[in-house]
Amino acid sequence: MNGKTMKKPQGSSRRRNAEGELAREYRFDYSKSRPNRFVRQAGKDAVAVVLDPDVAKVFGDPVRVNALLRAAIAAVEKDRPRRRP
Repeated sequence: MNGKTMKKPQGSSRRRNAEGELAREYRFDYSKSRPNRFVRQAGKDAVAVVLDPDVAKVFGDPVRVNALLRAAIAAVEKDRPRRRP
């Protein structure tokens, strides 16, 4: 992992009760929070999709993913019988 991940507070393993359930309440230091730096890259109607690591290695950027998905949509629509309105 990189050094920019959230660090566990010391003693965080004690936050689970005897049955292994999570604590009822956690306190976060929101003074250290920052706005989402990726929000401007996504369009208004964009949908975020998480790719599995092996798939992400093949596709370096969203342009390639979208091109493949559009080709798959075109192939599916070509094979699908058209309905009459």
